[in-house]
Amino acid sequence: MILQALVDYYERSDALPREGWIRRPVDYELVLDTGGNCIAFKALGEIRKGKTVAEERLVPAIGKQAMKHTNSGKDANLLWDNASFVFGTGNKGATKLASFIETLQSWLGELDDPGVKAVHLFCTQLEANPEAASALIERFGHSEDFEKRDPVLAFQLQGDLEDIHHRPSVRLAYQDVLIERYASGGVRGNCLVTGKTNVPIALNETVIKNVWGGQPAGCNIVSFNARAFESYGKTERQGENAPVSRAAAFAYTTALNHLLRKDSPQRMQVGDASTVFWAERQAPYETIFGDIFQDNPDASTDKVEALLNAVHSGHWGPMDKDLRYHVLGLAPNAARISIRFYHCVTLQALGQRIAQHFDDLALVRGPNDARYPSLKRLLQTVCLATSSQPFGDIDRLPPNLGGAVIDAIFAGENAPFPAMWLNAAIARCRAEQAKKTQQGTQALNVPYARAAVIKACLNRQIRNANQLLPAHLAEKEFSPMLDRTNTHPGYLLGRLFAVLERLQEEAAGGGGKLNSTIRDKYYGAMSSSPSTVFPTLDKLKVAHLKKLPWVKREWFEKLVGEILADLHDIPRQLPLPDQGRFALGYYHQRQDFFTKKTDDTTTNATTHTASLEGTTA
Repeated sequence: MILQALVDYYERSDALPREGWIRRPVDYELVLDTGGNCIAFKALGEIRKGKTVAEERLVPAIGKQAMKHTNSGKDANLLWDNASFVFGTGNKGATKLASFIETLQSWLGELDDPGVKAVHLFCTQLEANPEAASALIERFGHSEDFEKRDPVLAFQLQGDLEDIHHRPSVRLAYQDVLIERYASGGVRGNCLVTGKTNVPIALNETVIKNVWGGQPAGCNIVSFNARAFESYGKTERQGENAPVSRAAAFAYTTALNHLLRKDSPQRMQVGDASTVFWAERQAPYETIFGDIFQDNPDASTDKVEALLNAVHSGHWGPMDKDLRYHVLGLAPNAARISIRFYHCVTLQALGQRIAQHFDDLALVRGPNDARYPSLKRLLQTVCLATSSQPFGDIDRLPPNLGGAVIDAIFAGENAPFPAMWLNAAIARCRAEQAKKTQQGTQALNVPYARAAVIKACLNRQIRNANQLLPAHLAEKEFSPMLDRTNTHPGYLLGRLFAVLERLQEEAAGGGGKLNSTIRDKYYGAMSSSPSTVFPTLDKLKVAHLKKLPWVKREWFEKLVGEILADLHDIPRQLPLPDQGRFALGYYHQRQDFFTKKTDDTTTNATTHTASLEGTTA
């Protein structure tokens, strides 16, 4: 199914190279005269962020070496390759140069073309005089670059505008030899991807690059590296163990390499999962999903809202809501690429699942909090913050967590988020102490992004649990704002702790005058073992109430009484999910203190909070 979808994507795309060709970065171009003399040595590419980025060009692909060389030194490419093959430099240089010349003779030796003859003369002259390569590099001033790496070279004939391998006679001759070799040589069989019979079988899959964490030289999806994985009677016969035609193998590897390129708008990196998107046919929304989850709130807000409006209104405009979209998540493995997840759903269903994700995250927020937090920010918030990454060090994210989260989003509303995500968020709430921000205010243990993660995880847990419970026992999902009807002990204890902290701040004349609050000492204990610290907090409450004017004192006593009325007992311990409810109760109550009220009964309680306006994280 996956490989078939990739082949279909390749066949309907005009931008992808046809069989026998591949796009590869080329660093330098050697301009030759008809006598094989190098008259120019042009550096290609451009400088980006202080680094030279090579120019991508369409080059012949005569085998697996177009993406990855073996250690033999005998697998040269045609009319382009690394400098070690073209110049014969470095380890096995002589063998590599001989292989380059032999490849040229084998494929185009009978062609009477001045460009091919010029390349042959150039290489044979270097073979006879190996020192000439270093002198050539030095003459054109590229010695420093060639000492650091093994750049890719191509050729151009003096007076031409394109590379030699793009000369009309060369392209025609190359295509004829390609067809002849595919038709006459190799193993033939039935293709498992296309269903075609008696077609040439690809013995080795072209490597796939740019999978995060994979080998720089590339990896495979279909490969056999041990006898235990091979079919009976097909020992060391590679492609025959899973027969895929050469055409299909080239198509799906080319399509996947195109989707995985670093600047691809159809690629998204979340944790260790390299995720790509494509549709059954070309569509405007084909590139929108990477933008929706990117770490740029200003750029993604409009696109998220456009998608959510289409989902909620049912008006998709020119979009085909029944067009099927593919979402593929890849991760590196020791020997090959691992398929982490794969989803094939309609645009309408995909939009509904993304909308459900943002609904689960929805929370009352501060003025500086993004309306649609990116996945990177949501994952960062469960990691330890550092001076270089104040929102959380993404490099410390638990393995596989990022991929599991994105898999749950695209799997639908009933797919639970990984328990590791909730546990990590709760652990960070307990572990972090209040810190002074640049504005001089204190950051909360439960900032907006972390509270959103906890709410999303708990709501999906509750939704799944309610399917197995009768209606009268079903738990209510958490709302974006404070829910005074929620009587769960964990949620009530979180609200109570926020009220007691606010009481302490008011008793001190405003939160800005305190270096620390009860949150710094007692948040962890109160959220996990509330009965052990509640007596201490109750004594502090009495002491703090005595310092308040009677209006404020009466309001705080009334609010504490309302919470305790629904809290029949102080639990000895709270399990992890209930610690998440504690964090949400604490966050909701803190945010409620800074929300403007229209009810006269709450006016007195809110007018004196102006001194802490904007302190929530």
